[in-house]
Amino acid sequence: MHTAILFLELGGVILGLGVLGALALRAGISPIPLYLVAGLAFGHGGLLPLATSEEFISVGAELGVILLLLTLGLEYNADELVSSLRGNARGGIVDLVLNAAPGAAAALLLGWGPVAAVAMAGVTYATSSGITAKVLSDLGWIGNRETPVVLSLLVFEDLTMALYLPILTAILAGVSLIGGAVTVAIALGTVSVVLLVALRYGKAIEWFVASPNSEVLLLKVFGLTLLVAGIAQQLQVSAAVGAFLVGIALSGELAEDARALLTPIRDLFAAVFFVFFGMQTDPGAIPPVAALAAALAAVSLITKLLTGAYAARRAGIAKAGQARAGIAMIPRGEFNIVIAGLAV
Repeated sequence: MHTAILFLELGGVILGLGVLGALALRAGISPIPLYLVAGLAFGHGGLLPLATSEEFISVGAELGVILLLLTLGLEYNADELVSSLRGNARGGIVDLVLNAAPGAAAALLLGWGPVAAVAMAGVTYATSSGITAKVLSDLGWIGNRETPVVLSLLVFEDLTMALYLPILTAILAGVSLIGGAVTVAIALGTVSVVLLVALRYGKAIEWFVASPNSEVLLLKVFGLTLLVAGIAQQLQVSAAVGAFLVGIALSGELAEDARALLTPIRDLFAAVFFVFFGMQTDPGAIPPVAALAAALAAVSLITKLLTGAYAARRAGIAKAGQARAGIAMIPRGEFNIVIAGLAV
């Protein structure tokens, strides 16, 4: 009986997503907003709360983020990543300062205290790599000149999050200075090792993964990605960072073949991710804080637009590309929910 209900709920959710996706295609818009609204309907306090399949959908959502970042990493090679990070380091710092400030200032002005200020700084700072990757794909912006700039800012943010999350967790838990320093050192060491392997031993990884059989290639790439993502997550680093670096390590024809095989699976689990994102929000909790949230959203929308435009302008990109870069930096998502959940 439990399995039957699980199948019924999952079938209803996925079929509903298909209908919403078709409506979005007809209207010429991204389906993401419709998926998020569907999540609100299926979550606690929604119209049709799911009783059995929420845990399954939660795992699917994690897979969605991992696959989104893996396929985004497959678009670029290690040399492009390094040169882009070097060229846009100043933009990354501007992003950090400009977008962490609204959340920290709001918490202090409301009298929530310094710990809440640290948490709120992370909420307004982090762009959702998963949502941005989906938007870039849906709108056909992957090949645009400003996309590498956006990508470098996202990588800078994800690497910053790899250090920020252990620090926040230690502060919230009241861990000693030494304990917090050890946690941060582990996170920093993990990111460094994974990045070094991706940059130095990409050819060896490609040799191991390569196969003339599409089934074997899919299993190797997907399995390796989950393994690296799991190790990264276990060591207090975002699983998305690990998945992205696996994608960076693969290049050329192998990357193209892997991307073609993974795209349908990515799209399925990405849709599940956006539904789960909406499910985590109780509609009844929105009205009391709607005005404050809207004001903070408006401020941080402007700061993200300015961040993207600044970084794109430094790269010599025209105004239209600057605007697209700013728009791509606006979405918030998985990191913001994790931070808010920890703080609560």
